[in-house]
Amino acid sequence: MTATVRILLCDDHAVVRAGLLALLGSEPDIEVVGEAGSGEEAVALAAGLAPDVVLMDLQLGAGIDGVEATRRIAAAGSEPGAGTAHVLVLTTYDTDADITRAIEAGATGYLLKAERPEELFAAIRSAAQGRTTLSPPVASRVMARMRKPLPTLTERELDILGQLSQGLGNRDIARALFISEATVKTHLGRIYDKLGVDTRAGAVAVAKEQRLLP
Repeated sequence: MTATVRILLCDDHAVVRAGLLALLGSEPDIEVVGEAGSGEEAVALAAGLAPDVVLMDLQLGAGIDGVEATRRIAAAGSEPGAGTAHVLVLTTYDTDADITRAIEAGATGYLLKAERPEELFAAIRSAAQGRTTLSPPVASRVMARMRKPLPTLTERELDILGQLSQGLGNRDIARALFISEATVKTHLGRIYDKLGVDTRAGAVAVAKEQRLLP
């Protein structure tokens, strides 16, 4: 007899949760044991209900997001005597940053809401056994990133990037590093080219994503 997979749903939209509840109710070996509308609620319910799989959205409105909730649930599961609740991300977001943050937080799988119900059911069963499942578009992005070499920045460019991440303007960066504003602008242009961005915020985001900053 196939074991029942116990599910905790976490999505801040009640309509989405209701839809998932109805969808998962069609599978005899899947049981929804709880619903959470926030990250904090998901963490608390995961500890109390000990589900096999937490179906987690990333954007949860106020409070902690799905990534932080995933991190806390994964950390709680690593404690001695604690049951293992595998987190399966179910979201509409598929950026490199979102995928990386979720996986690093401890998510077992990453699925997009556009997937067919059969794919969701299969992913839930895989997650319950601790196996990783990625939506095809997500898997493609992960592979592409692994094949893409990280940009190489000079020591001075890294210094400027570090100052940039603290929100400093060109004049303040020039003063901090004892160089001219013109030199700062020249280095920023090279940084933008290497990171494939055209804004200061974009440079900082990519640098953090690719771990170029301490």
